Amino acid sequence: MMKRILTLLMALLLAGPVLAQSGPLRLTITDGVIEPITFAVPSFEAETPAAQQAASDISRLVVQDLAGTGLFREVPAAAFISQVSSFAQPVAFPDWRAINAQALIVGAVTVNGDQLVVKFRLYDVFSGQELGQGLQFAGTVAGWRRMGHKVADAVYGRITGEGGYFDSRVVYVSESGPKDNRQKRLAIMDFDGANVQFLTDSSNIVLAPRFSPNGDRVLYTSFESGFPRINVLNVSNVGRQQLQTAAGEMAFSPRFSRDGRQVIYSLSNGGNTDIYRTDLGTGQHLRLTQTPSIETAPSLSPDGSQIVFESDRSGTQQLYVMSANGGEARRISFGEGRYGSPVWSPRGDLVAFTKQNAGRFHIGVMRVDGSEERLLTSSFLDEGPSWSPNGRVIMFSRETQGAGGTSSLYSVDISGRNLKAVPLQGGASDPSWGPLQP
Repeated sequence: MMKRILTLLMALLLAGPVLAQSGPLRLTITDGVIEPITFAVPSFEAETPAAQQAASDISRLVVQDLAGTGLFREVPAAAFISQVSSFAQPVAFPDWRAINAQALIVGAVTVNGDQLVVKFRLYDVFSGQELGQGLQFAGTVAGWRRMGHKVADAVYGRITGEGGYFDSRVVYVSESGPKDNRQKRLAIMDFDGANVQFLTDSSNIVLAPRFSPNGDRVLYTSFESGFPRINVLNVSNVGRQQLQTAAGEMAFSPRFSRDGRQVIYSLSNGGNTDIYRTDLGTGQHLRLTQTPSIETAPSLSPDGSQIVFESDRSGTQQLYVMSANGGEARRISFGEGRYGSPVWSPRGDLVAFTKQNAGRFHIGVMRVDGSEERLLTSSFLDEGPSWSPNGRVIMFSRETQGAGGTSSLYSVDISGRNLKAVPLQGGASDPSWGPLQP
């Protein structure tokens, strides 16, 4: 029952004020502001001597993941009345109620050689009940961060009724050097900026990397031939395949189809730019738009039936939706300014976009029919939104003004709350948020 109430409250986050409801673990939402759930995470028990460091690191990472959403607030360890010395010991619920901890997460870690096992339980303190059953995850000591993210995802899901997004990765363009000679290469990281790995060198300009639906491949645009060409890169072995185009053609803005077998993209030929679809297995091309205007930045709906894209067919840069097989398109953006880089939400209910108006750039969202437009950010240059796997958070790039301006990655909740920078060394742009890892 409680999960159903929480799910309803989360769904109503953007609908306006919500009256507080009785019972534990409630989210109080007033004028779009959530009263965070308070939670406590005693340091996880080390069940083997070699697990001491991992137990401490994992429990702190769980705290960072949950508190970083803005939906949860940690009760600091200095306030604890009870200590949890054993995963199996009974919970003294009155002690945790006394410090206003609404949720309690207890865990234990075992390390044997290179193998690590973490287990946890989640308790609803005010009802004195365990939420769901205890779970455990197994991996390697080197992969301890993934184990912590998995625990946080499970806790997040049980309390909110939504899928998590912590055990996911982001591919992006890593940038270095001065603004007039920027060096760019593809990189991949955990959602929180950790574990950065480089996928290409900086010998050629690379743009707009996009994850495949299952996260095994990345599409990106490269200028190594002098013309923009689309490449498909295998993340595990960095093997590469190039999408074949005719001499003089320029291909860019690629995205995978929902089954990962096809690519939709823009192709410029003879001064005309249209949207195409190519089968990666057969190499067969299909032209989806045929207008004298510039059609680009296509993004498929979650069910694969429709495409949202940007076009200047009305005289200014606006957003349109058409069938995935092409045909007549309908305009969905009607506010002031120019709209671009649309991306369909994984939930299917919203489209994120970049908007330029009155000298400012914004990241915004609207319903797929163009209604209920909301601007979430405003700066000198915000662009390139990408959705978290659960459709709750948007990551984008922000560039600062001036000759020494740099690009950084930021994230923001779809309510416009919890705007924060992703901690990275050096510049970064063009994020593409991948799926939860298997």
